[in-house]
Amino acid sequence: MSSAPVVVGVDGSASAWAAVEAAAREALLRDTELRVVHAFLWPAMHVPPGPSVLGPPSGGVQESVEALLAEATVRARRAAPGVVTRHAVIAGAAVGTLEAESRTAQLVVLGHRGTGGFAQLLLGSTAVQLAAHAHCPVLVVRGTEVRDGPVLVAVDGSPQGRGALSFAFAEASLRGAGLEALHAWTTWSDHGEMVPGSPVDVLEVLGDIDELRATEERLLAEALAGLRGHYPDVAVRPSLVRGRTRPVLIEASGRAQLVVVGARGHGGFTGLLLGSVSQALLHHAHCPVAVVRSGL
Repeated sequence: MSSAPVVVGVDGSASAWAAVEAAAREALLRDTELRVVHAFLWPAMHVPPGPSVLGPPSGGVQESVEALLAEATVRARRAAPGVVTRHAVIAGAAVGTLEAESRTAQLVVLGHRGTGGFAQLLLGSTAVQLAAHAHCPVLVVRGTEVRDGPVLVAVDGSPQGRGALSFAFAEASLRGAGLEALHAWTTWSDHGEMVPGSPVDVLEVLGDIDELRATEERLLAEALAGLRGHYPDVAVRPSLVRGRTRPVLIEASGRAQLVVVGARGHGGFTGLLLGSVSQALLHHAHCPVAVVRSGL
Protein backbone atom coordinates (compact mmCIF):
# COMPACT_ATOMS: atom_id res chain seq x y z
CA MET A 1 0.00 0.00 0.00
CA SER A 2 1.24 3.49 -0.90
CA SER A 3 2.26 5.62 2.08
CA ALA A 4 0.84 8.89 0.75
CA PRO A 5 -2.93 9.06 1.29
CA VAL A 6 -5.75 10.56 -0.70
CA VAL A 7 -7.17 13.42 1.37
CA VAL A 8 -10.75 14.65 1.20
CA GLY A 9 -12.23 17.68 2.92
CA VAL A 10 -15.74 17.32 4.37
CA ASP A 11 -18.22 19.85 5.74
CA GLY A 12 -21.53 17.98 5.58
CA SER A 13 -22.67 19.50 2.27
CA ALA A 14 -24.05 17.41 -0.59
CA SER A 15 -21.01 18.41 -2.63
CA ALA A 16 -18.68 17.12 0.09
CA TRP A 17 -20.45 13.73 0.19
CA ALA A 18 -19.87 13.39 -3.55
CA ALA A 19 -16.21 14.27 -2.95
CA VAL A 20 -15.92 11.58 -0.26
CA GLU A 21 -17.22 8.92 -2.63
CA ALA A 22 -14.92 10.05 -5.44
CA ALA A 23 -11.94 10.22 -3.08
CA ALA A 24 -12.63 6.71 -1.79
CA ARG A 25 -12.58 5.35 -5.34
CA GLU A 26 -9.33 7.21 -6.03
CA ALA A 27 -7.74 5.77 -2.88
CA LEU A 28 -8.78 2.25 -3.84
CA LEU A 29 -7.35 2.67 -7.35
CA ARG A 30 -4.06 3.84 -5.84
CA ASP A 31 -4.00 1.12 -3.17
CA THR A 32 -3.68 3.71 -0.43
CA GLU A 33 -5.70 4.93 2.52
CA LEU A 34 -8.31 7.67 2.54
CA ARG A 35 -7.85 10.50 5.03
CA VAL A 36 -11.07 12.38 5.78
CA VAL A 37 -10.40 15.87 7.12
CA HIS A 38 -12.79 18.33 8.75
CA ALA A 39 -11.45 21.82 9.42
CA PHE A 40 -13.16 23.76 12.17
CA LEU A 41 -12.56 27.25 13.52
CA TRP A 42 -13.39 26.49 17.15
CA PRO A 43 -12.17 29.77 18.66
CA ALA A 44 -13.84 31.91 16.01
CA MET A 45 -17.17 30.17 16.44
CA HIS A 46 -17.27 30.80 20.21
CA VAL A 47 -19.10 27.51 20.61
CA PRO A 48 -18.19 24.97 23.30
CA PRO A 49 -17.30 21.55 21.89
CA GLY A 50 -19.63 19.76 24.30
CA PRO A 51 -23.43 20.04 24.67
CA SER A 52 -24.92 23.35 25.71
CA VAL A 53 -26.27 23.65 29.26
CA LEU A 54 -29.49 24.89 27.68
CA GLY A 55 -29.80 22.09 25.18
CA PRO A 56 -30.08 18.29 25.08
CA PRO A 57 -27.09 16.17 26.18
CA SER A 58 -26.44 15.11 22.58
CA GLY A 59 -26.57 18.60 21.11
CA GLY A 60 -22.88 19.55 21.17
CA VAL A 61 -20.72 20.51 18.22
CA GLN A 62 -18.31 17.68 19.01
CA GLU A 63 -21.05 15.09 18.58
CA SER A 64 -22.12 16.72 15.33
CA VAL A 65 -18.56 16.51 14.00
CA GLU A 66 -18.24 12.88 15.10
CA ALA A 67 -21.51 12.09 13.33
CA LEU A 68 -20.20 13.86 10.23
CA LEU A 69 -17.02 11.79 10.17
CA ALA A 70 -18.93 8.57 10.84
CA GLU A 71 -21.20 9.32 7.88
CA ALA A 72 -18.18 10.04 5.71
CA THR A 73 -16.65 6.68 6.64
CA VAL A 74 -19.88 4.85 5.78
CA ARG A 75 -20.15 6.60 2.42
CA ALA A 76 -16.49 5.95 1.61
CA ARG A 77 -16.72 2.24 2.34
CA ARG A 78 -19.96 1.97 0.40
CA ALA A 79 -18.39 3.64 -2.65
CA ALA A 80 -15.14 1.66 -2.43
CA PRO A 81 -15.47 -1.50 -0.31
CA GLY A 82 -12.18 -2.39 1.32
CA VAL A 83 -10.73 1.11 1.37
CA VAL A 84 -8.93 1.96 4.63
CA THR A 85 -10.40 5.17 6.03
CA ARG A 86 -8.96 7.42 8.73
CA HIS A 87 -10.17 10.82 9.81
CA ALA A 88 -9.00 13.97 11.55
CA VAL A 89 -10.58 17.12 12.97
CA ILE A 90 -8.20 20.05 12.64
CA ALA A 91 -8.58 23.54 14.08
CA GLY A 92 -8.13 26.01 11.25
CA ALA A 93 -9.55 27.40 8.03
CA ALA A 94 -10.38 24.98 5.22
CA VAL A 95 -7.88 26.27 2.67
CA GLY A 96 -4.92 26.43 5.07
CA THR A 97 -5.74 23.03 6.51
CA LEU A 98 -6.03 21.29 3.15
CA GLU A 99 -2.92 23.02 1.84
CA ALA A 100 -0.98 21.64 4.81
CA GLU A 101 -2.50 18.20 4.22
CA SER A 102 -1.44 18.35 0.56
CA ARG A 103 2.24 18.30 1.58
CA THR A 104 1.97 14.62 2.49
CA ALA A 105 -0.86 13.57 0.16
CA GLN A 106 -0.80 12.28 -3.40
CA LEU A 107 -4.20 13.82 -4.16
CA VAL A 108 -6.61 16.20 -2.40
CA VAL A 109 -10.30 15.95 -3.25
CA LEU A 110 -13.07 18.42 -2.42
CA GLY A 111 -16.52 19.40 -3.58
CA HIS A 112 -17.06 22.45 -5.76
CA ARG A 113 -19.29 24.18 -3.23
CA GLY A 114 -19.61 23.94 0.52
CA THR A 115 -22.11 24.84 3.18
CA GLY A 116 -23.47 28.36 3.23
CA GLY A 117 -25.32 30.62 0.85
CA PHE A 118 -22.56 32.13 -1.30
CA ALA A 119 -21.58 29.18 -3.46
CA GLN A 120 -19.42 31.12 -5.89
CA LEU A 121 -17.53 32.86 -3.11
CA LEU A 122 -16.95 29.54 -1.40
CA LEU A 123 -15.64 28.10 -4.64
CA GLY A 124 -13.34 31.08 -5.05
CA SER A 125 -12.03 30.89 -1.50
CA THR A 126 -11.58 27.14 -1.33
CA ALA A 127 -11.26 25.25 -4.61
CA VAL A 128 -9.52 28.00 -6.57
CA GLN A 129 -7.10 28.95 -3.79
CA LEU A 130 -6.29 25.34 -2.99
CA ALA A 131 -5.71 24.50 -6.65
CA ALA A 132 -3.28 27.43 -6.83
CA HIS A 133 -1.32 26.58 -3.68
CA ALA A 134 -1.56 22.82 -3.10
CA HIS A 135 1.57 20.68 -3.11
CA CYS A 136 -0.16 17.83 -4.94
CA PRO A 137 -2.88 17.60 -7.62
CA VAL A 138 -6.35 18.77 -6.57
CA LEU A 139 -9.52 17.04 -7.75
CA VAL A 140 -12.68 19.16 -7.56
CA VAL A 141 -15.86 17.09 -7.85
CA ARG A 142 -18.52 18.81 -9.90
CA GLY A 143 -20.96 18.02 -12.68
CA THR A 144 -21.66 14.47 -13.79
CA GLU A 145 -18.86 12.23 -14.94
CA VAL A 146 -19.44 10.01 -17.96
CA ARG A 147 -18.29 6.70 -16.47
CA ASP A 148 -17.34 5.16 -19.81
CA GLY A 149 -15.96 8.43 -21.18
CA PRO A 150 -12.29 9.30 -21.54
CA VAL A 151 -10.01 11.26 -19.29
CA LEU A 152 -9.74 14.62 -21.05
CA VAL A 153 -6.53 16.62 -20.78
CA ALA A 154 -5.76 20.10 -22.06
CA VAL A 155 -2.49 20.21 -24.01
CA ASP A 156 -0.77 23.51 -24.74
CA GLY A 157 2.78 22.28 -25.32
CA SER A 158 4.20 24.32 -22.45
CA PRO A 159 6.64 23.00 -19.81
CA GLN A 160 4.09 24.10 -17.20
CA GLY A 161 1.52 21.75 -18.69
CA ARG A 162 3.78 18.70 -18.56
CA GLY A 163 2.70 17.75 -15.05
CA ALA A 164 -0.97 17.82 -16.01
CA LEU A 165 -0.30 15.59 -19.00
CA SER A 166 1.64 13.07 -16.89
CA PHE A 167 -1.14 13.01 -14.29
CA ALA A 168 -3.76 12.48 -16.99
CA PHE A 169 -1.90 9.50 -18.45
CA ALA A 170 -1.50 7.95 -14.99
CA GLU A 171 -5.15 8.57 -14.13
CA ALA A 172 -6.37 7.04 -17.38
CA SER A 173 -4.20 3.99 -16.71
CA LEU A 174 -5.57 3.60 -13.18
CA ARG A 175 -9.16 3.91 -14.39
CA GLY A 176 -8.72 1.70 -17.42
CA ALA A 177 -9.99 4.60 -19.52
CA GLY A 178 -9.00 6.16 -22.80
CA LEU A 179 -7.26 9.51 -22.93
CA GLU A 180 -8.39 12.41 -25.10
CA ALA A 181 -5.57 14.90 -25.46
CA LEU A 182 -7.15 18.13 -26.65
CA HIS A 183 -5.23 21.05 -28.09
CA ALA A 184 -7.23 24.13 -29.05
CA TRP A 185 -5.70 26.65 -31.43
CA THR A 186 -6.81 29.94 -32.89
CA THR A 187 -5.60 32.54 -35.37
CA TRP A 188 -5.59 36.30 -35.05
CA SER A 189 -8.72 36.48 -37.17
CA ASP A 190 -10.56 34.25 -34.68
CA HIS A 191 -10.03 37.03 -32.12
CA GLY A 192 -10.56 39.90 -34.51
CA GLU A 193 -7.05 41.24 -34.04
CA MET A 194 -3.40 40.43 -34.71
CA VAL A 195 -0.70 39.87 -32.12
CA PRO A 196 2.36 41.55 -33.72
CA GLY A 197 5.38 39.37 -34.31
CA SER A 198 3.70 36.02 -33.70
CA PRO A 199 4.82 33.19 -36.03
CA VAL A 200 1.18 32.14 -36.18
CA ASP A 201 0.23 35.57 -37.50
CA VAL A 202 2.97 35.46 -40.11
CA LEU A 203 1.70 32.14 -41.42
CA GLU A 204 -1.85 33.41 -41.52
CA VAL A 205 -0.88 36.61 -43.28
CA LEU A 206 0.78 34.46 -45.90
CA GLY A 207 -2.50 32.60 -46.18
CA ASP A 208 -1.12 29.18 -45.29
CA ILE A 209 -3.65 27.91 -42.75
CA ASP A 210 -2.76 24.32 -43.66
CA GLU A 211 0.82 24.92 -42.58
CA LEU A 212 -0.39 26.51 -39.38
CA ARG A 213 -2.58 23.50 -38.66
CA ALA A 214 0.34 21.18 -39.35
CA THR A 215 2.45 23.15 -36.85
CA GLU A 216 -0.22 22.71 -34.18
CA GLU A 217 -0.45 18.99 -34.98
CA ARG A 218 3.30 18.62 -34.48
CA LEU A 219 3.07 20.45 -31.15
CA LEU A 220 0.40 18.04 -29.97
CA ALA A 221 2.27 14.95 -31.22
CA GLU A 222 5.52 16.05 -29.58
CA ALA A 223 3.77 16.69 -26.26
CA LEU A 224 2.39 13.13 -26.26
CA ALA A 225 5.41 11.32 -27.67
CA GLY A 226 7.40 10.75 -24.50
CA LEU A 227 4.48 9.57 -22.39
CA ARG A 228 2.89 7.10 -24.80
CA GLY A 229 5.72 4.63 -24.21
CA HIS A 230 5.34 4.81 -20.44
CA TYR A 231 1.62 3.99 -20.62
CA PRO A 232 1.17 1.45 -23.44
CA ASP A 233 -2.14 0.39 -21.90
CA VAL A 234 -3.70 3.82 -22.47
CA ALA A 235 -5.51 4.38 -25.76
CA VAL A 236 -4.76 7.98 -26.71
CA ARG A 237 -6.91 10.07 -29.03
CA PRO A 238 -5.23 13.33 -30.06
CA SER A 239 -7.84 16.01 -30.64
CA LEU A 240 -6.93 19.19 -32.50
CA VAL A 241 -9.71 21.77 -32.39
CA ARG A 242 -9.77 25.24 -33.83
CA GLY A 243 -11.40 27.44 -31.23
CA ARG A 244 -10.87 29.29 -27.99
CA THR A 245 -9.51 27.07 -25.26
CA ARG A 246 -12.04 27.73 -22.51
CA PRO A 247 -15.30 27.09 -24.42
CA VAL A 248 -13.76 24.18 -26.31
CA LEU A 249 -12.69 22.42 -23.10
CA ILE A 250 -15.95 23.15 -21.30
CA GLU A 251 -17.92 21.65 -24.17
CA ALA A 252 -15.61 18.61 -24.40
CA SER A 253 -15.92 17.99 -20.64
CA GLY A 254 -19.51 16.92 -21.25
CA ARG A 255 -18.29 13.63 -22.75
CA ALA A 256 -15.51 12.95 -20.20
CA GLN A 257 -15.25 11.28 -16.81
CA LEU A 258 -12.53 13.70 -15.74
CA VAL A 259 -10.83 16.77 -17.20
CA VAL A 260 -7.23 17.53 -16.28
CA VAL A 261 -5.64 20.95 -16.64
CA GLY A 262 -2.49 22.71 -15.53
CA ALA A 263 -2.73 25.46 -12.96
CA ARG A 264 -1.17 27.92 -15.37
CA GLY A 265 -0.95 27.75 -19.14
CA HIS A 266 1.55 28.71 -21.81
CA GLY A 267 1.03 32.47 -21.66
CA GLY A 268 -1.11 34.96 -19.82
CA PHE A 269 -0.39 36.94 -16.70
CA THR A 270 2.24 35.04 -14.74
CA GLY A 271 1.39 36.99 -11.58
CA LEU A 272 -1.96 35.24 -11.36
CA LEU A 273 -1.92 32.20 -9.10
CA LEU A 274 -4.39 30.26 -11.23
CA GLY A 275 -4.90 30.61 -14.96
CA SER A 276 -8.15 31.70 -16.55
CA VAL A 277 -8.66 28.31 -18.22
CA SER A 278 -8.34 26.46 -14.91
CA GLN A 279 -10.73 28.86 -13.20
CA ALA A 280 -13.25 28.59 -16.02
CA LEU A 281 -13.26 24.80 -15.78
CA LEU A 282 -13.61 24.86 -11.98
CA HIS A 283 -16.73 26.98 -12.41
CA HIS A 284 -18.28 25.56 -15.57
CA ALA A 285 -17.01 22.06 -16.45
CA HIS A 286 -19.61 19.33 -16.85
CA CYS A 287 -17.48 16.74 -15.02
CA PRO A 288 -14.90 16.63 -12.19
CA VAL A 289 -11.76 18.73 -12.70
CA ALA A 290 -8.19 17.91 -11.66
CA VAL A 291 -5.77 20.84 -11.46
CA VAL A 292 -2.06 20.08 -11.47
CA ARG A 293 0.49 22.76 -10.67
CA SER A 294 3.72 22.79 -12.66
CA GLY A 295 6.58 20.95 -10.99
CA LEU A 296 4.34 18.38 -9.28
